[in-house]
Amino acid sequence: MLVLNEEQTRAALPWPELIEAIAAMFASECVMPVRHHHEMGVPGEENATLLLMPAWVPGRYAGVKMVSVFPGNAQRSLPAISGTFLLSSGATGGMLAVIDGAELTARRTAAASALAGRYLARPNAEEMLVCGTGRLSLNLMLAHGTTRPIKRYRIWGRNAQAAEKIAAEARVLGLDARAVTDREASARTADIISCATLSSEPLVSGEWLKPGAHLDLVGAFKPSMRESDDEAIRRASVHVDTRAGATSEAGDIVQPIKSGVLDVNDIQSELAELVSGAHGGRSHDEEITLFKSVGAALEDLAGAILAYETVAGRK
Repeated sequence: MLVLNEEQTRAALPWPELIEAIAAMFASECVMPVRHHHEMGVPGEENATLLLMPAWVPGRYAGVKMVSVFPGNAQRSLPAISGTFLLSSGATGGMLAVIDGAELTARRTAAASALAGRYLARPNAEEMLVCGTGRLSLNLMLAHGTTRPIKRYRIWGRNAQAAEKIAAEARVLGLDARAVTDREASARTADIISCATLSSEPLVSGEWLKPGAHLDLVGAFKPSMRESDDEAIRRASVHVDTRAGATSEAGDIVQPIKSGVLDVNDIQSELAELVSGAHGGRSHDEEITLFKSVGAALEDLAGAILAYETVAGRK
C-alpha cells in the first residue's frame, strides 16, 4: 500500500495536471453521495467539524476522505484543517493508498476554483485579491495563475503579519505579491477576488465589485458562515461547484435563498455543466460572476487517483 505524506502529495499534484484531472472527473460517471457532516464539541472553544466524503468510479477506484476542522487551532498556531484520504480499488476493494488529506484538500480546492475561473473569470484578468491567510491562500494564487495571466497579487487578512508572511512566500516563488490593509480599495480594482476564511460575516460587499469582476468564495462552508453580502448575490451571476452541496451547506447561498434574495433557479450552473459545455460560462466582459464552492468528494478522488498513478507509475 502506498503512503504519501504532505510533501509527496504536493509533488504528485502539479497544478495543470490536477485542474485537468478534476475537469475529467466532473465529466465522468463518478458516484458522489452527499457528504457526512458532524459537529464535534470542543470544551471552552468553538465547535469542530468532522467531514466524511466518499466517492467512486464504478469498477475503477473508490475512496473516502476524513477531514476535521478545528477553528480553535489558530490560537495554537496549528492548521485548522487536517485529514486523510483512503484510496481503494473499485474492482476488489483492496486498499491502494493513504494520502495526506490536508494537502490534497488544499490543492484540489484551489484547483477547482481555478477550473471555475477558466469559464467565469475574464480571459485577461491581471489582478487578484486573496482574503485569508491560511494554507489555501498561496495555493489559490498559484492555481488561478495557471489559468489566467495574473500579474499582481494582493493578500488581506485580519492578522497583517500573517498576510505579509503569505506575500513573502509568494514573492519567493516569483509572484508580484504584497499584503494590503484596505480590503475595500483592493477589492475595487481586483479582477479576481478569492476568499478562503471561516468568517461568519461578509468580507466582500457587492458594491465594491467592478464590472467584469469574478468573486471566488472558497471558505464559509457552513450555513452560519458567509464571505459575501446580499448585494454581491444581486449583482453577480451565481455559479456553484454542486447545487446539492451549495444549497444545503454554503451560507453564501443558503442565507440569500432563505431571505428571498436568491432563488434556487437563479443559480446559473454547477461545475459539471461548465465543464460539459451545458452552460457557456461568462457571457460578456462586463458581467460580474460569483462562484461558490463547498467541496466535492469527486475532486478529492480525482486528486488521489492522479497522485497514486503518478507515484506508482500506473498511468
